[in-house]
Amino acid sequence: MDRAITNELLIYTPEVSPRLGYIANTLSGGKVRISSDKAEIEAHAGPVINYSPDPITGALHIQPHGLLTENAIKPQSPDCFEWNGLKVFFRTAGDIPFDLFAAAFYLISRYEEYLPHSVDAYGRYAHENSLAYRNEFLNQPLVNLWMQRLDVELSAKFPQPTFKMQHSKFRFLPTYDIDIAYAYAAQPVWKNVAGFFRDLLQGKIDKVIERGNSYTGRHADPFDTFGWLDELHARYRLKPAYFFLTLIKRGLYDKNLPAASAALQRLYKKLAAVYVTGLHPSWRSGDEEGLLLQEKEKLEAIVGHRIFVSRNHYLRFTLPHSYRRLSAAGITDDHSMAYGTVNGFRASYALPFRWYDLEKEQVTQLVVHPFCFMEANSFFQQHYSAEQAGAEIQYYYDTVKNVEGELITLFHNHFLTLQPEWVEWRRMYEQFLQSNFG
Repeated sequence: MDRAITNELLIYTPEVSPRLGYIANTLSGGKVRISSDKAEIEAHAGPVINYSPDPITGALHIQPHGLLTENAIKPQSPDCFEWNGLKVFFRTAGDIPFDLFAAAFYLISRYEEYLPHSVDAYGRYAHENSLAYRNEFLNQPLVNLWMQRLDVELSAKFPQPTFKMQHSKFRFLPTYDIDIAYAYAAQPVWKNVAGFFRDLLQGKIDKVIERGNSYTGRHADPFDTFGWLDELHARYRLKPAYFFLTLIKRGLYDKNLPAASAALQRLYKKLAAVYVTGLHPSWRSGDEEGLLLQEKEKLEAIVGHRIFVSRNHYLRFTLPHSYRRLSAAGITDDHSMAYGTVNGFRASYALPFRWYDLEKEQVTQLVVHPFCFMEANSFFQQHYSAEQAGAEIQYYYDTVKNVEGELITLFHNHFLTLQPEWVEWRRMYEQFLQSNFG
């Protein structure tokens, strides 16, 4: 009796390691079976990848590099070359000339961030260390592109039925970090008075007028762009996420209103009633154990529900320590996976994935949501004009849509004002939304 043809992918390997299981399930969305039993190849009426040193008739051969059977962290030698116009590394023999699974694991696990490296001015992993930056593929979701090519190879070898290993549909998630909710409103009198005289002495008459109009209520605070954003989200049927800096202790890099501010609490409650709400752990919480949980509990008390989502202030985190702390605090989804110095794909991947704790060789429950565009990088680090940034965000939209990934963008409310220095950025963002979702 003929076997029914299936499109279930079988991966044969002599040794089913935790690393291989993790990356195969990540890339396939769990729609894959891994076996060390050769007899299953004969019994399987569908696509087969042979992940072993030697070829097997009828299976697509990917020869292992060795990384996925190791259980230690040590320097690797990922020398890049090209395959079908894409950068690849971990060269091996086989139908595909590199170990795709090991290379994807290296990038998605952020293996290189566990090795000795230089840090930037804020103590973060410097993007210049990364293989993606050094080999000029930081602006590509390279792993997704590999998966598209792998689907082509599998479909050529197993033409019936049509097969796709990567199961996803394009989606867009606009996100906002609320670092400074208001420029003048709800600030202490002494602070506004001091700012008034400072601006006056520096000849910033426009700021003097702006401060006076805002503080007296004649005009809305310039950073209060939340109503305008509400209108955009409704017009284009978007479901954004907001990340709130909730300060128990203020500091050099933590300048929002204190969490006790009544005005801040009203804003947070209003937004949290409508949108996905996340914590924006402060800079200081990265240095003081226990402060992260205090900030999370304070935000929960303000908005009236549990908080499970976060993105670190200044995108400041180290692996594995920061992710372990988030998990211990009850965070299930983190949105910090990007660089605070340049736009692009830090993990070379444009879909959410569960974090793999490389030191413990353990798949965790923490889901990482990588993003590729932050307007502050475009302005402060890349020195782009609003027009150039508009072209950049459109490039990332087109690129992520092409691989059926998840495009997550990051804007700040104080970048989207009607102030002369920011009004073009506001127009750029609105034009981007209108062009792609209008």
